[in-house]
Amino acid sequence: MSSSVSQALIVNALVLGSVLATDLGPARKVGRARILRPLIVAAVIVPLFVKAPATSGTGLVLEIAGVLLGVVCGLAAAALMRVRRSPETGKPVSRAGWGYATLWTTVIGARAAFSYGCQYWFPTQLLHFGEAHRLTVAALTDALVFMAIAMLLARTLGLAARAARIPAETEAATDTAAEAPAKASSLV
Repeated sequence: MSSSVSQALIVNALVLGSVLATDLGPARKVGRARILRPLIVAAVIVPLFVKAPATSGTGLVLEIAGVLLGVVCGLAAAALMRVRRSPETGKPVSRAGWGYATLWTTVIGARAAFSYGCQYWFPTQLLHFGEAHRLTVAALTDALVFMAIAMLLARTLGLAARAARIPAETEAATDTAAEAPAKASSLV
């Protein structure tokens, strides 16, 4: 397998594994580590896999399109998550289910299939397209990496924004709730 295809498959596997492991479930804590982890993954992946991004022409357009598509998919993923305050801890938690997992798996599976297809299913057509539009394999690979990272970052920043918008429990509401059993027992 070529190194470009291998790189794209590694990025896809890292992103999918990271997202599903941290997000699926009924009450996943939304804390500093959960927000910072994907940012760190992005900071590691980009320099490892993107050596010289295109700065003009079709390659640049494709890379920008990859970023935009990643942002749209990431915001769609964030919309499929429910964010609320945990009644037990008072801290933000999220819930992601099958719809969320299906979106991520479909997007990443399509990206992986395309990467594989570039090498094994339609390499001649891709070569002719690249020559006709002055598009390099590196720019195509970078666009796929940028899409993956943009999707991850958009989901993460969307989750952080939603968690920050949840109103904090007031002490008065907490005190009133704690006093309710005492008042009920005094009525008996």
